[in-house]
Amino acid sequence: MNVELYSRDLETFRVQEYIDRHSGLPLRSYTVDLQSSQCEYWLFQTLQYPCAYVHASCVRSNLNVDQFIDEIYMLQRTLHIWGNKFPVITDVSNWEVPLPAFQIVPNHSLRRHPTVRPQSTRIRNDMDVREMGEPKLCIVCKASGHNRSTDPHRVYISG
Repeated sequence: MNVELYSRDLETFRVQEYIDRHSGLPLRSYTVDLQSSQCEYWLFQTLQYPCAYVHASCVRSNLNVDQFIDEIYMLQRTLHIWGNKFPVITDVSNWEVPLPAFQIVPNHSLRRHPTVRPQSTRIRNDMDVREMGEPKLCIVCKASGHNRSTDPHRVYISG
């Protein structure tokens, strides 16, 4: 990435890709504002985690990228969340479960029939109409009305 410094006081940069990561797509450039934690790529604002363009800007200005990582990604926050103790469930058999207020009746018409061949959902148009020309011929005897597997002159070899 090529990083151009716009304003050192405002910590504003223009980051341009010079290697095509996605073939066929044009090279992109983004504006990164480190002071207000903004990037045109929007991943930085959305996840509160530095994207590649913010990393490139921090390297260019010799800043530590860790200061732009939100505290929810820090190890201490994670340990604090999972450090809670959960009470032990004593006896599940004493729980009162209310009966349902309605009766569930299955609708058999919505059931799929596994033995029936699935219907095509394709929308047919004029291209799908086959012109009726000459009938197909058998590969073995070159006659019409049957194919290779139903040819009356087919030689059967057993064993």
